[in-house]
Amino acid sequence: MQYLSDLLPWQFSPTTCAVFGLALALYVRGWAVLRRARIRIRSWRALVFGLGLALNYAVMQTYFDFLAQHMFWVHRLQHLILHHVGPTLLILSAPVPILRAGIPAPLWRLLNVPWVRTPLRRLWHALQHPLIAPVLFVGLIYFWLIPSVHFDAMLDTRRYELMNWSMLLDGILFWWLMLAPREAQGASALRYGARCIVLTAVALPQIVIGAYIALTTRQLYSIYAVCGRAWAISPMLDQQIGGLLTWIPAAMMSAVGGIVVIYRVLSEERRRLAPEATDPSGASAGAPA
Repeated sequence: MQYLSDLLPWQFSPTTCAVFGLALALYVRGWAVLRRARIRIRSWRALVFGLGLALNYAVMQTYFDFLAQHMFWVHRLQHLILHHVGPTLLILSAPVPILRAGIPAPLWRLLNVPWVRTPLRRLWHALQHPLIAPVLFVGLIYFWLIPSVHFDAMLDTRRYELMNWSMLLDGILFWWLMLAPREAQGASALRYGARCIVLTAVALPQIVIGAYIALTTRQLYSIYAVCGRAWAISPMLDQQIGGLLTWIPAAMMSAVGGIVVIYRVLSEERRRLAPEATDPSGASAGAPA
């Protein structure tokens, strides 16, 4: 029973539960709508989407959230999931057509009213700009790790929720720009070569700040001594593990993103060459007469 109680919200957030519940409801409804329309959807997409949603929910609304408030390295693991792993899984599941199908018609019409659609579209294009997106991605990591800012955020519930939500939403925006197929991105699509440059660019600052946190001999985050640590480990060891999580796994996500980008390039190339592989009679274009 102890394990079941650990799954309950540590600090219940109506907003968090409502957002995740709505996302799940739209996905399930959209899946059912597409199935009724006899549109085939691969099961792995639902599994990946569910895993991404569950991981993000778990680090925000279970006992894990308590640990994140009382251990620096757990906090860094929390943000690794919210800013990197969780959004990556959501984007790779290609959920947009399913979520779109799940939106009720009246709500969809409201979202397409010009005075609603136009400012949302402008904001979206601004946040998807190839210069703004990586700066915001790295900037949020640095901002929330400023010791004084971090201290205040961990003591104030509203700032703490703002910190976590900003990491999750920015993670979704950034990894959508990096990992989504170009045909799904429309006008904001970024060339695959540029994506590789951006992924490399965001990895370097993460390596720098992670290495600094892990290797410095000065205790940076005294808030965990004030609140009390969940486990009896030294403050410096807690900080070093947290620094390593910011340094290595977070930077490695750029390598994972690069692999996905290469896969996108190869997939588009195969689709481009497919019509050329055979002539109208069905014979191979390169086969001897």
